Amino acid sequence: MKKPNILLITSDQQHWNTLGAFNSEIKTPNLDRLVKEGTTFTRSYCPNPTCTPTRASIITGMYPSQHGAWTLGTKLLENMHTVGEDFREAGYNSALVGKAHFQPLAATEQYPSLEAYPILQDLDFWKKNHGPFYGFDHVELARNHTNEAHVGQHYALWMEEKGCMNWRDYFLPPTGTMDRSILHKWPIPEQYHYNTWIAERTNALLEQYKEEDQSFFLWSSFFDPHPDYLVPEPWDTMYDPDQLTIPEVTPGEHDHNPPHFQLTQLENPDFQPWQEGDYAVHGYHSHSALYSEQDRKQLVATYYGMISLMDKYIGNILDKLDELGLADHTIVVFTTDHGHFYGQHGLQAKGGFHYEDLIKIPFMVRYPGQVPAGVTSPAIQSLVDLAPTFLSLCGIKIPHHMTGVDQSQVWRGQQSQARDHAICEFRHTPTTIHQKTYVDERYKITVYYNQTYGEVFDLQEDPGEIRNLWNLPEYQTLKSELLLKYAWAELGKESMAMPRVWHA
Repeated sequence: MKKPNILLITSDQQHWNTLGAFNSEIKTPNLDRLVKEGTTFTRSYCPNPTCTPTRASIITGMYPSQHGAWTLGTKLLENMHTVGEDFREAGYNSALVGKAHFQPLAATEQYPSLEAYPILQDLDFWKKNHGPFYGFDHVELARNHTNEAHVGQHYALWMEEKGCMNWRDYFLPPTGTMDRSILHKWPIPEQYHYNTWIAERTNALLEQYKEEDQSFFLWSSFFDPHPDYLVPEPWDTMYDPDQLTIPEVTPGEHDHNPPHFQLTQLENPDFQPWQEGDYAVHGYHSHSALYSEQDRKQLVATYYGMISLMDKYIGNILDKLDELGLADHTIVVFTTDHGHFYGQHGLQAKGGFHYEDLIKIPFMVRYPGQVPAGVTSPAIQSLVDLAPTFLSLCGIKIPHHMTGVDQSQVWRGQQSQARDHAICEFRHTPTTIHQKTYVDERYKITVYYNQTYGEVFDLQEDPGEIRNLWNLPEYQTLKSELLLKYAWAELGKESMAMPRVWHA
């Protein structure tokens, strides 16, 4: 029997509660299709709430502290084993279309990067270069979120092939000429939007694999709804800002949190004690002074519009699977790399704040006849589990060094859980911003390197994470128990490159 195909579809920085099936304020009919036709896992977590570390975890089956791409501005070293290599050895075709972000925007002699300037915008180079790249036989890449100046690679080539020779008009200087003052409505025609490109090129690969009767591992990697908040018409006016629920900070909720939480609510905070090195620190700035109340409403409306537009093109891909007769034999997973704040706890975007809004993610699996349809499951998932689970479902041996767990029996509904906890890491500087979170069925604890402060939340009694129990006398026994469980979890996720084969 032919082995199943894998289609991984991801968004970028999408809050877990932005699916129309569970939130009536947003429309996502195609993602709702996956909810209806597959299993939705409501307790799914990223291994790191930033792009490079988590995306490297997806393809290595290892945590950021293990695969080495520990923060933004680092790279996954080319000698790291990736799941694409396992699929290739098993006779699969492998491809990635859209966002990779396995490498930084700058390169050094010791650490070269194909996602860096100036090669990023050397279109002659990208005409000839489609991989291999980190185990993917074929890649078609871009690096910009909305109108960022980082536009280039295969996306820019595609725009030119489509006749959009003035594509620079829709992107910021120095690459383009778009006015920086334009907000929310992106003047780029939808036909040249990167969602259109990703869906079109994904579908072309599906047609190729069908024609060649080839099994495939294909990652369709969307950029939205990662800020900046821009979407072409008519999606920019799809949602009325005044009709949406806009999250806000709860007065006093940060009084018992670590100091960096409190500083975010000041107009001119001093984060200098955390600054280590010359590079920016995500989230360590004033969040209260970022937007007016009306601006916050509008950005949520735009964020939702970005998701709904992306949903349309995810639908195009799902339709193509049906059209080609591939749907019944293809495992489809939809998820995102990490979550997003849009007012929750008084925060915006992302940073070193391990609330559920940032580390919990949407996660659906569809595999007709194998994965139960129309089911929601509380079984804890982690993106580090994707690689070993994909291999298991395809009958391919899981490498010993992978530290994610095989979720295949859980996905099939034959096992209630494969893990009783998840771990999320955030290390943005060598020493001053370095934290880890352990979360189980009910509780959550976050510890900080060389610090005595931390967080403990009871997700059952306090699902909004308003009351930090870390310092409360009546919860010290609980804190001790959670610290021990966290230590066990760290010991349990150590990588073993091979089994023991003899006495000595």
